[in-house]
Amino acid sequence: MLTASAFLLALGLSMDAVAVSISSGLCRPGERFWRLMRMPLAFGFFQALMPFIGWLGGAAVVKHVATWDHWLAFALLAGIGGKMLWEAWKGGDEECGPADPFAWGRLTVLAIATSIDALAAGLTIAFIDLPVAFTLAIIGGTTTALCLPAVLLAGRLGERWAGRAEILGGLVLIGIGAKILVDHLGG
Repeated sequence: MLTASAFLLALGLSMDAVAVSISSGLCRPGERFWRLMRMPLAFGFFQALMPFIGWLGGAAVVKHVATWDHWLAFALLAGIGGKMLWEAWKGGDEECGPADPFAWGRLTVLAIATSIDALAAGLTIAFIDLPVAFTLAIIGGTTTALCLPAVLLAGRLGERWAGRAEILGGLVLIGIGAKILVDHLGG
């Protein structure tokens, strides 16, 4: 069951990065393969790093909040998921600009921006007692594995898939939060 929870968490967290990968691939058709590879690798790295930082903070306070940690985990995941749904609903007026999303500076900013919610989700790793190294590897690996085809096949997928990825990610995170809450309150 822990493996499924880790994978679902990874799936939900990776959807922002997948959406950015799609839109970046759309903006730079014909980019060289090795330049495109930067994005999935950077996104996977930061999607694993940020929850680790969040876990460090969560591990320090978990014993102090054990009586209401399930509510906190639910609030964090539902908030992140709700934010993703809101962003998908309001739509993006992102257009391809002159900035190169595959340049290291811009790519680092994009990787950090898409992984900020993973920082908060890292707190939940401590609260629901998932194995840290395993969960971080699943999050980073899943993000990399999903962003690679997203950036490579963006021209074929079209922009509509970027929004659908955010909707799926938001729903998955809200579902995980609800499951944590129900499991804790029910047993």
